[in-house]
Amino acid sequence: MKISKIKLVCILGMFASFSTSCAVRENTPKAKNKVSNTNIKTPNPKLVPPIAAIPVNEDFRVNLPAIKREFRGVWIASVANINWPSRNNLSVEQQKAEAINMLNMLQDNNFNAVIFQARPSADALYTSELEPWSYFLTGKTGEPPYPNYDPLQFWIEEAHKRGMELHVWLNPYRAHHSNGGAVTNQSMASKLSDITIKLKNGMYWFDPANPKTQGHVSNVVKDLVKRYDLDAIHFDDYFYPYATYNRGIDFPDHESWRAYQNSGGTLTRADWRRDQVNKFVERIYKEIHAEKNYVKFGISPFGIWKPGYPEGIVGSSQYDELFADAKLWLNKGWVDYFSPQLYWPIDSKGQAFASLLNWWKSENTMNRHLWPGLNTVEVKVSDRPGEIKNQVELSREILKDDAGEIHWSIAGLTKSSNMLPTLKNGPYKEKALTPKSPWIKAAPLEKPSLFVNDNGSSIQTSWSSKNIGNVFQWVLFTQYNGVWETEILTLDNLSKELPKFKDGKNLNAIAIKAIDRLGNESDYMAKKVK
Repeated sequence: MKISKIKLVCILGMFASFSTSCAVRENTPKAKNKVSNTNIKTPNPKLVPPIAAIPVNEDFRVNLPAIKREFRGVWIASVANINWPSRNNLSVEQQKAEAINMLNMLQDNNFNAVIFQARPSADALYTSELEPWSYFLTGKTGEPPYPNYDPLQFWIEEAHKRGMELHVWLNPYRAHHSNGGAVTNQSMASKLSDITIKLKNGMYWFDPANPKTQGHVSNVVKDLVKRYDLDAIHFDDYFYPYATYNRGIDFPDHESWRAYQNSGGTLTRADWRRDQVNKFVERIYKEIHAEKNYVKFGISPFGIWKPGYPEGIVGSSQYDELFADAKLWLNKGWVDYFSPQLYWPIDSKGQAFASLLNWWKSENTMNRHLWPGLNTVEVKVSDRPGEIKNQVELSREILKDDAGEIHWSIAGLTKSSNMLPTLKNGPYKEKALTPKSPWIKAAPLEKPSLFVNDNGSSIQTSWSSKNIGNVFQWVLFTQYNGVWETEILTLDNLSKELPKFKDGKNLNAIAIKAIDRLGNESDYMAKKVK
C-alpha cells in the first residue's frame, strides 16, 4: 500500500506527539500510594529530577553484584553529658553544631546507624507531655531549650539526610540519675513517688514489677514511635539495678512482692521479678510493631547470661543480678536485633569474645539480628584500635551475611587519634547498607526510573521513583569494561555525571536500585551505554 509523503509526515508527527505525551506522563512524579508500614512524607520538589532527560538506550537485564551489608552503629549517651550535649549549659546553636560534627564524622567514616539516648532517666531530650525536659539538656529539669527546638527531631532529620538510621535509646526503669541535679517537683521521681525507690548510690528506680511502671514506660515508648520518624527503639542493660547501686542490699520491692503473694502467686521472688521483666519486654516488642511495623526493637544486655554459659565463662550473671532473662527474649524473638555487650578482649580468659558471640549465636533460634556491643572506649588492651578492628573482623567471620556491631561509645572514636583511621582504612573502607530484616513485612518498592543523556565525554544520569516517600537510599551501579562498581547514595542524590572513560576503561552500563528504610532492595533499571 502506498502512502503519500504528506500522510507519512502526519502519521509520524502524531506518533511522536503520542510518545512524548506518554513519556511525560510516565516520568512526571505521581501521588504516592498509601503504604501502611511506611512513614509517608510530602516529597521535596528538589528530590524530583527534571523530566527532560532522555534514555540513551532501552533498559535491559544484567547480573548486578551483591550490595555490601553490615550494621555499623554507635551509642551517643546524654546521661551525665557523657557524649551529647557535652555540657548542660550549651546554647541551642552549640548543641546543633556538636550534633552536626558528630554526624558528619560518622558519615565520613562509613557508619550507618546512631543509637541516641533521648530518655536517660525518665526525662526527655524531645518535646513530651509525659515527662519533663532533661536536666542534661538545659541544666534544669523541666526547662525547655531556648529558643525552643526538638533535639530528637533534629537528630532524626540530620541522621536521615546522611543515610544513617536513628535508634532512640531509653532506660525503661531509671527514674533519676545521681548526676541529674536535685529531685524537684518536676522530676518523675516526685510525680510518681508511689512507684519510685531511692537506691543507696543516690539514684531513683521505678519498681519494674509495678503495673503503673509498666504502663507509664509503655506510654512513653508508644508516644515516641507514634510521633517521630525513628527507625528503632533501644533498651540497654539496665533492668533491675546492679547490686552495687544499692550497696549489695536486695532491691526493696516489698509492696509489689506482697501484692503478688496475696494474689496467690507461687513463683519465687527471683522468678517473679524475671517474669515481670519478660512480660514487659514482650509487651513493648508487640506494641512497637502494632504502632509502626517497620520500627525495630533492640536490646543490648550485659554480655554474660550466666557464668558457665558457655563453659569457661566467668563473671556477673544478668539472670540472677539484673533479673533479665535475655536468652529467653532472643529465643522467643521478642527483639529485632540483639546486641550483647561483649566488652572484653578477644583473648580474655574468662570472657572470651568469640566463645560468647558463638554461644549467643547458638541461642538465636528465631534468626534475629545479632550485633555485639564493643567497648571501643576502654577495652583493656595496649592497642585498642587494633583490638576493635580485630573484633569487627572476628564478628564478620562468626555472623557471616548478617554482620554488625555497636560501638560504646562515640567517645571511643574521637578520643583515640588512631581509632577512626584504623576502621576506615580497614573493615569500614567501603560504605554498607544495614542487613535486611526479612521477618518484618514491608510493601515492595517500585522499580525506579533511570534517565541518561550522552554529553560526549560523559553521561549525565538521573533517577527517581514513583513512591519516593518510601525510599531511604539509592544504590548506583556503573560498569566499566565489564566490571561493576557500586555506590551507596543518600536520598537527595538524584543525578550524577559519569565519565565515559576512566582509568583506561569504557563505561558500558548503568543501573539504579531504590532501598527502603529496612534495607530492602527494589528491582533495578539498567541502561546500556554505547
